[in-house]
Amino acid sequence: MSRIGNNPIEIPEGVQVELSKNLITVKGKLGQLSQTFLDVVIDINENIINVKNLSESKTSRSKHGLYRSLIYNMVFGVSTGYTKELELVGVGYRASNQNQTLDLALGFSHNILLEVAPEVKVETITEKGKNPIIKLTSHDKQLIGFVAAKIRSFRKPEPYKGKGIRFVGEQIRRKAGKSA
Repeated sequence: MSRIGNNPIEIPEGVQVELSKNLITVKGKLGQLSQTFLDVVIDINENIINVKNLSESKTSRSKHGLYRSLIYNMVFGVSTGYTKELELVGVGYRASNQNQTLDLALGFSHNILLEVAPEVKVETITEKGKNPIIKLTSHDKQLIGFVAAKIRSFRKPEPYKGKGIRFVGEQIRRKAGKSA
Protein backbone atom coordinates (compact mmCIF):
# COMPACT_ATOMS: atom_id res chain seq x y z
CA MET A 1 0.00 0.00 0.00
CA SER A 2 1.30 3.44 -0.91
CA ARG A 3 2.05 5.74 1.98
CA ILE A 4 2.09 8.83 -0.21
CA GLY A 5 -1.24 7.84 -1.78
CA ASN A 6 -2.90 7.71 1.64
CA ASN A 7 -2.19 11.36 2.43
CA PRO A 8 -5.16 13.68 1.81
CA ILE A 9 -4.79 16.79 -0.36
CA GLU A 10 -6.14 20.05 1.02
CA ILE A 11 -7.73 22.41 -1.51
CA PRO A 12 -6.66 26.02 -0.80
CA GLU A 13 -8.95 29.04 -1.18
CA GLY A 14 -9.56 30.14 -4.76
CA VAL A 15 -8.98 26.69 -6.28
CA GLN A 16 -11.84 24.78 -7.91
CA VAL A 17 -11.65 21.03 -8.50
CA GLU A 18 -14.03 19.36 -10.96
CA LEU A 19 -14.32 15.61 -11.32
CA SER A 20 -15.89 13.87 -14.29
CA LYS A 21 -15.67 10.24 -15.36
CA ASN A 22 -11.90 9.70 -15.68
CA LEU A 23 -10.79 13.33 -15.74
CA ILE A 24 -9.93 15.71 -12.93
CA THR A 25 -9.70 19.44 -13.69
CA VAL A 26 -8.13 21.97 -11.33
CA LYS A 27 -8.68 25.73 -11.83
CA GLY A 28 -6.94 28.48 -9.92
CA LYS A 29 -5.68 32.04 -10.18
CA LEU A 30 -2.62 30.99 -12.21
CA GLY A 31 -4.32 28.70 -14.73
CA GLN A 32 -6.11 25.43 -15.37
CA LEU A 33 -4.76 21.86 -15.50
CA SER A 34 -6.38 18.52 -16.34
CA GLN A 35 -5.34 14.91 -15.75
CA THR A 36 -6.91 11.61 -16.75
CA PHE A 37 -6.70 8.73 -14.30
CA LEU A 38 -7.20 4.96 -14.30
CA ASP A 39 -7.37 2.21 -11.65
CA VAL A 40 -8.00 4.62 -8.74
CA VAL A 41 -11.03 6.31 -7.14
CA ILE A 42 -10.94 10.01 -6.30
CA ASP A 43 -13.22 11.39 -3.59
CA ILE A 44 -13.75 15.12 -3.01
CA ASN A 45 -15.26 16.06 0.36
CA GLU A 46 -15.48 19.79 1.16
CA ASN A 47 -11.83 20.95 0.90
CA ILE A 48 -10.10 17.55 0.90
CA ILE A 49 -9.23 15.20 -1.96
CA ASN A 50 -8.62 11.50 -1.21
CA VAL A 51 -7.18 9.00 -3.69
CA LYS A 52 -8.10 5.35 -3.08
CA ASN A 53 -7.25 2.05 -4.78
CA LEU A 54 -9.89 0.63 -7.07
CA SER A 55 -8.66 -2.89 -6.29
CA GLU A 56 -5.61 -4.58 -4.81
CA SER A 57 -4.12 -5.37 -8.22
CA LYS A 58 -0.51 -4.50 -8.94
CA THR A 59 -1.38 -1.74 -11.44
CA SER A 60 -3.88 -0.12 -9.08
CA ARG A 61 -1.39 -0.14 -6.20
CA SER A 62 1.38 1.26 -8.39
CA LYS A 63 -0.79 4.15 -9.64
CA HIS A 64 -2.14 5.07 -6.19
CA GLY A 65 0.79 7.25 -5.15
CA LEU A 66 1.41 8.45 -8.69
CA TYR A 67 -2.02 10.03 -9.17
CA ARG A 68 -1.99 11.49 -5.65
CA SER A 69 1.33 13.23 -6.44
CA LEU A 70 0.10 14.45 -9.84
CA ILE A 71 -3.07 15.91 -8.33
CA TYR A 72 -1.12 17.56 -5.50
CA ASN A 73 1.27 19.12 -8.06
CA MET A 74 -1.71 20.45 -10.03
CA VAL A 75 -3.36 21.98 -6.94
CA PHE A 76 -0.08 23.54 -5.76
CA GLY A 77 0.74 24.79 -9.27
CA VAL A 78 -2.52 26.65 -9.93
CA SER A 79 -2.47 28.24 -6.45
CA THR A 80 1.24 29.02 -5.88
CA GLY A 81 3.17 28.13 -9.03
CA TYR A 82 6.63 26.72 -9.70
CA THR A 83 9.95 28.43 -10.41
CA LYS A 84 13.18 26.98 -11.77
CA GLU A 85 16.42 28.88 -12.20
CA LEU A 86 19.24 27.84 -14.52
CA GLU A 87 22.75 29.28 -14.33
CA LEU A 88 25.10 29.60 -17.32
CA VAL A 89 28.69 28.93 -16.24
CA GLY A 90 31.40 29.61 -18.81
CA VAL A 91 33.34 32.39 -20.49
CA GLY A 92 31.16 34.15 -23.06
CA TYR A 93 27.97 32.26 -22.20
CA ARG A 94 25.04 34.64 -22.52
CA ALA A 95 21.25 34.46 -22.44
CA SER A 96 18.60 36.93 -23.51
CA ASN A 97 14.92 36.70 -24.24
CA GLN A 98 12.51 38.42 -26.58
CA ASN A 99 9.01 37.63 -25.27
CA GLN A 100 8.86 33.79 -25.41
CA THR A 101 12.00 33.30 -27.54
CA LEU A 102 15.17 32.46 -25.63
CA ASP A 103 18.50 33.34 -27.28
CA LEU A 104 21.47 31.38 -25.92
CA ALA A 105 25.16 31.95 -26.76
CA LEU A 106 26.89 28.81 -25.48
CA GLY A 107 30.22 28.75 -27.30
CA PHE A 108 28.94 27.22 -30.52
CA SER A 109 29.46 28.88 -33.91
CA HIS A 110 25.83 30.06 -33.78
CA ASN A 111 23.32 31.17 -31.18
CA ILE A 112 20.56 28.76 -30.12
CA LEU A 113 17.02 30.12 -30.42
CA LEU A 114 14.38 28.28 -28.38
CA GLU A 115 10.67 29.07 -28.62
CA VAL A 116 9.27 28.41 -25.13
CA ALA A 117 5.68 27.28 -24.53
CA PRO A 118 3.28 30.14 -23.69
CA GLU A 119 2.43 28.59 -20.29
CA VAL A 120 6.04 29.11 -19.15
CA LYS A 121 7.22 32.66 -18.47
CA VAL A 122 10.90 33.26 -19.30
CA GLU A 123 13.10 35.89 -17.68
CA THR A 124 16.85 36.37 -18.06
CA ILE A 125 18.93 38.07 -15.37
CA THR A 126 22.39 39.39 -16.27
CA GLU A 127 24.51 41.17 -13.66
CA LYS A 128 28.09 42.27 -14.08
CA GLY A 129 30.53 39.89 -12.41
CA LYS A 130 27.95 37.11 -12.03
CA ASN A 131 26.83 34.24 -14.22
CA PRO A 132 23.69 34.82 -16.34
CA ILE A 133 20.52 33.25 -14.90
CA ILE A 134 17.45 32.00 -16.76
CA LYS A 135 14.31 32.10 -14.57
CA LEU A 136 11.35 29.94 -15.62
CA THR A 137 7.92 30.35 -13.97
CA SER A 138 4.79 28.28 -14.62
CA HIS A 139 1.79 26.60 -13.02
CA ASP A 140 2.55 23.24 -14.71
CA LYS A 141 5.33 21.31 -12.95
CA GLN A 142 5.76 18.75 -15.74
CA LEU A 143 6.05 21.39 -18.46
CA ILE A 144 8.50 23.60 -16.56
CA GLY A 145 10.66 20.55 -15.82
CA PHE A 146 10.63 19.57 -19.48
CA VAL A 147 11.61 23.08 -20.64
CA ALA A 148 14.38 23.32 -18.03
CA ALA A 149 15.75 19.90 -19.03
CA LYS A 150 15.67 20.92 -22.71
CA ILE A 151 17.64 24.12 -22.01
CA ARG A 152 20.13 22.20 -19.84
CA SER A 153 20.62 19.59 -22.60
CA PHE A 154 22.15 22.21 -24.94
CA ARG A 155 25.32 22.33 -22.80
CA LYS A 156 25.40 19.95 -19.83
CA PRO A 157 27.89 20.79 -17.08
CA GLU A 158 31.19 19.03 -17.61
CA PRO A 159 33.13 17.57 -14.66
CA TYR A 160 36.59 19.10 -15.29
CA LYS A 161 36.01 22.86 -15.39
CA GLY A 162 32.31 22.88 -14.45
CA LYS A 163 31.30 24.81 -17.57
CA GLY A 164 27.75 24.42 -18.87
CA ILE A 165 24.14 25.06 -17.88
CA ARG A 166 23.20 23.97 -14.36
CA PHE A 167 20.35 24.49 -11.95
CA VAL A 168 21.02 27.17 -9.32
CA GLY A 169 22.40 25.40 -6.26
CA GLU A 170 23.24 22.18 -8.13
CA GLN A 171 26.52 20.56 -7.07
CA ILE A 172 28.67 19.21 -9.91
CA ARG A 173 31.08 16.40 -9.08
CA ARG A 174 34.47 17.65 -10.17
CA LYS A 175 37.25 15.40 -11.45
CA ALA A 176 40.97 15.98 -11.24
CA GLY A 177 42.66 16.65 -14.55
CA LYS A 178 45.55 14.72 -16.04
CA SER A 179 48.35 13.90 -13.62
CA ALA A 180 51.77 14.13 -15.21
